[in-house]
Amino acid sequence: MKCENCGISMEPGGEREHREQTLCEDCYMDALATMKTCDPWAVYAATSLERHGGGGASTLTPRQAEILRILKETGGLEREALLEALDGKLTMPELEREFATLRHMEKARGEKRGEKVYLVVW
Repeated sequence: MKCENCGISMEPGGEREHREQTLCEDCYMDALATMKTCDPWAVYAATSLERHGGGGASTLTPRQAEILRILKETGGLEREALLEALDGKLTMPELEREFATLRHMEKARGEKRGEKVYLVVW
């Protein structure tokens, strides 16, 4: 049996059903755990932690630091272009999770330029 999302083979009994799709466990978790970039409580928690916990650059993961570096160097990119700039190190769901965290920390945000949305440094 194959995952209808990513196409990997699954052992019988390892499949999960979600919205009439048969998914592997990883794709199932991605489907259930979607990140919201606009979450006031997450922003409050992240900025409060940074303010009171002495956060800053030390609280970033290597992936997040690389995303911010690329966004600073380029002045902002669309999601697909950022994935290309990361040389395949992340999938789109992984990028969405990392970006949501950066958004909650008020380190990066989306910016509308014409009809396109660019990811930029806060």
